[in-house]
Amino acid sequence: MANFSKSNVPQFRVDVYQNEYLAEGAREVNAIVTVTSTGGGTGGGLADRGSGAAVVIMVDCSGSMDYPPAKMTNAREATAAAVDTLRDGVRFAVVAGNHAAREIYPADGGLAVAGPETRSRAKHALRGLGAGGGTAVGTWLRLADRLLATADVPIRHGVLLTDGRNEHESPEELRAALDACAGRFTCDARGVGTDWEVREVTGIASALLGTADIVADPGGLAGDFTRMMETAMGKEVADVTLRLWTPAGAEIRFVKQVAPTVEALTDRRTPAGPRSGDYPTGSWGDESRDYHVCVEVPEAAVGREMLAARVSLVLPAPDGGPPEVLSQGLVRAVWTDDMEASTSINAQVAHYTGQAELAQAIQQGLDARKSGDLDGATAKLGRAVQLAESSGNADTAKLLSKVVDVVDAAAGTVRLKAKVAEADEMTLETRSTKTVRVKK
Repeated sequence: MANFSKSNVPQFRVDVYQNEYLAEGAREVNAIVTVTSTGGGTGGGLADRGSGAAVVIMVDCSGSMDYPPAKMTNAREATAAAVDTLRDGVRFAVVAGNHAAREIYPADGGLAVAGPETRSRAKHALRGLGAGGGTAVGTWLRLADRLLATADVPIRHGVLLTDGRNEHESPEELRAALDACAGRFTCDARGVGTDWEVREVTGIASALLGTADIVADPGGLAGDFTRMMETAMGKEVADVTLRLWTPAGAEIRFVKQVAPTVEALTDRRTPAGPRSGDYPTGSWGDESRDYHVCVEVPEAAVGREMLAARVSLVLPAPDGGPPEVLSQGLVRAVWTDDMEASTSINAQVAHYTGQAELAQAIQQGLDARKSGDLDGATAKLGRAVQLAESSGNADTAKLLSKVVDVVDAAAGTVRLKAKVAEADEMTLETRSTKTVRVKK
């Protein structure tokens, strides 16, 4: 592990957890890479100065937001709460979205600078928000991108609220919008009520390296928006990438974030020189995340050892010059004839392999339930209960207990509930990728 820092960014640390010992002929090396950022929010960070960040809040104003009318009222109040949470100096805008997108504040094709007067004007503009029309989220995202592009700042962030399905543009149009926005800003997405499509909302957050969640009761929107904006205001450095270098003959099999949520990164690799590739991680504040890296190495004889991968945390230079290496860690491979050493699974690797399986089991179980395959649903959700129990993931276990009756958690024996509230099922699906960290 190495650790580098400049005064204008938080300090980053990379720690690698693995069992480096392989049996003769074995080729797969697994490691958990823990990245920790500390020292943010101490006065030297980018977002801390306000002028280093820009935020666009996108509010669903489609016709369904008027059913019940309190939903639109809650959305206005939540957006006002988010505006109040903006730090002085942060650039911001509010977008009303239906089958089109319209900037309601500052409504001049650009961004306002947060301060007492602009926050007051923005909240006044919110009073005019009404519901009507359809839903085309891609248009909201593209407008947010254009607005954020007017600010020369490192932290660009979106907040998106929707209550319905994206019925007024094709999935291909939404995908194209996400592809166009990826890497340009991060975005947190929230679904309010129970009439929206979970995989649309989680797909938006995943593509734009943000968070997704359900707010089943619109009355909880203001609190959720405040917490979300506080987190966004804590981000201090953007566009950090995980750079993996492998020696000749070795290649990356997969890379995934495994905490605080499971997020596949393998297909997001961009070349970064000979035998190197970059994987995006988005913006960072004071936080820690875990990544599972799997490397395939050439076969070697007992007694040989090699560097399987070098993990670097990299920050691009704003002027296009050489990037700054924030921290590094090494993944090793050592071939041994000691059976006990080579068959031992590292505790971190085992834990997060189980957490990834837990997320997959929930998704497959809910899909089976929706399709009428009750036996398949029972088996998959039973396995999910078993994994949640063994890993200590109490939050997920609690969500599962609203969908199944647990007979024996340790054995994974469950019965499907005859009646499940739609909000409970959607909450389980939306939060299925949230993991619990291994006790180190």
